[in-house]
Amino acid sequence: MPSPLASGPFAGLQGGAVAGLLTAEIEAQAGQQGWGSAVSAAAWFFRPAPRARLRTRLTIVRAGGRVAVVDNTLWPDGEADPCVTVRVTLARERAIDVPAIDVLAFDGPVFDGAGPVAVDPARWPLRRTAPPHGGPWFMDAMEVRQGDGVAWFRLTAEVVDGAGPLARVLGPADWAHGIARPLSNVLADPNPNLTVHLFRPPRGDWIGVRPQARWVPSRGLGMGSGTLMDVEGEIGCVSMAVALMPLPRPAPVEA
Repeated sequence: MPSPLASGPFAGLQGGAVAGLLTAEIEAQAGQQGWGSAVSAAAWFFRPAPRARLRTRLTIVRAGGRVAVVDNTLWPDGEADPCVTVRVTLARERAIDVPAIDVLAFDGPVFDGAGPVAVDPARWPLRRTAPPHGGPWFMDAMEVRQGDGVAWFRLTAEVVDGAGPLARVLGPADWAHGIARPLSNVLADPNPNLTVHLFRPPRGDWIGVRPQARWVPSRGLGMGSGTLMDVEGEIGCVSMAVALMPLPRPAPVEA
């Protein structure tokens, strides 16, 4: 049963909150089944999920060997048409010895001038955005700071108790297209899907998104993407399609 903090800016629940719920259930099963770490999630939002009692169904697409693929789908209780489905890819970790010169990906602190330092998101100003409906929403479940081209998120309320690393990342990642929108207060830009890849789990509570967005209003379409970070460096990436729509018009005021 979702709380008001799971709400999105318009109708229904925030996509990142729902995707986080479905992914958290898969990560919990992964720990019991030995499927390994969740390395990517692809979510499809068929229609807004209502603030009502919800049910989910987990389906194993493939399990065995090093890689597992698991789907999780969500419906309003008592309805036949699903709202959201998420496919998570999991892989068992395996250490491989390679010469240092062959290591192509840097896994360490962000370099700043003379040497490596960890970023402190608390030095950037707080960002607070209110939804059009004026009530609580998913952004209220996060501390948000922004500076140097990166939006930093720290969850103050878990999506679900015991959520795994990928589930925690999905909420912040789902804001990538909105943070970088080319124009504000002109068009609504809901994303019908969300894809996140992690090459390592985040360390600490902060998740950073360095976003970008591209719009083609003449087609009513666009995309968002971004680099995902923790305070020590890059951890993965996010991308989503965008379906541009006119902003809902306020109801006329009677004389």
